[in-house]
Amino acid sequence: MSLREFRLPDLGEGLTESDIVAWRIAEGDAVELNQIIAEVETAKALVELPSPYAGIVAALHAHAGETVNVGDPLVTFAVTPVGGTAEAVVEGDAPEPNLVGYGARPEHDGRPVRRARRALPPLEVVSPVPSGRSQKERPRSTPPVRHLARQLGIDLASVSGTGPGGLITRDDLSAVASRIADAGPVTRIPVRGVRKHTAAAMVASAFTAPHVTVFHTIDATAALELANRLTDPSDGVKISLLAIVSRAVCLTLAGHPELNSRWEQSTQEIVHYGYVNLGIAAATERGLVVPNVKDAATLDLTELAVALAELTAEARAGKASPERLTGGTFTITNIGVFGVEAGTPILNPGEAGILALGAAQRRPWEFEGGIALRRVMTLSLSFDHRVVDGAQGSRFLAELGAMLERADAAELTGSTP
Repeated sequence: MSLREFRLPDLGEGLTESDIVAWRIAEGDAVELNQIIAEVETAKALVELPSPYAGIVAALHAHAGETVNVGDPLVTFAVTPVGGTAEAVVEGDAPEPNLVGYGARPEHDGRPVRRARRALPPLEVVSPVPSGRSQKERPRSTPPVRHLARQLGIDLASVSGTGPGGLITRDDLSAVASRIADAGPVTRIPVRGVRKHTAAAMVASAFTAPHVTVFHTIDATAALELANRLTDPSDGVKISLLAIVSRAVCLTLAGHPELNSRWEQSTQEIVHYGYVNLGIAAATERGLVVPNVKDAATLDLTELAVALAELTAEARAGKASPERLTGGTFTITNIGVFGVEAGTPILNPGEAGILALGAAQRRPWEFEGGIALRRVMTLSLSFDHRVVDGAQGSRFLAELGAMLERADAAELTGSTP
């Protein structure tokens, strides 16, 4: 028997770590090639890891709930080499197999390479001219931090600085403020996996892309009636309002390529996508994920409805693949399912537009020269103002709203040529 070490593989898209959700094996177990040995959660999805070897589990190198970096050891297997040689194989003597769909084996130790931070020059402490009595040195901080301390009512003399040379930072003040606020019982929840990735992505998006949001309230009665009319219980396919809107979005994007684009920071260019990978924001137990339907504009309404149903089911079960969760070009988020009328959605990174669907509510509305109770819905469109001008975003939303109000079956049911 020889010992082979299996390290956490690169799961793609630059992910550098995963959380061990559950082991399917234990030390001493016999495993077969490609047998599922563990479930791990990346920043994008729940992934099942197959065994790259057949043999006996000699050692597990991580516990359930532990975060493991790409390249860190996961399992040591005792395997029988081809030919039955009993000599131990020293790590590096033979290439480790590459798991299909998990990318190439990392060429580094798996830990993110960080640029060394340039040390800040020491701050001079300016003391007033002695007036014959001992002067106490003021705690080292910057003017904005001192201003924040005054706002929070925190005495800087009571704070231990963690910055260079004992400099008091905003984080130090936040820690003190948290201790003050935590005077009663509190529960702290570690943020990992999908929720951690979502938090970082949303902060990066909100503070990188200049967001603009425009709103348009429409009469969605005809669109809802069309969805009900096209749903055939015999074929098991439900045509939802989301499917109708998704189809209308694909058609409208054809005339507004700027909404189906991204800002390329490194080259200062606008990149227009020649396809629509339609993202659908889905709330799951692990947090918000945005899987996307590839080439959504090439699907007819029924095909799109089926794809959306499969997509959301996979996402809520935590089974969306990394491929599903990357490469989106435009996103729809349906906040109406929570009874919310409108909002200002944050762009999915790498996209220039996101549409929020509000709740379709019965309201008095002008209809055919009179007032009638109609199903009214607000569309909220956020866009990257570096890519999309206000006039362009407004025209897109107005055209989309008009298409949904027409709810023309012939216009909405076909596929884009």
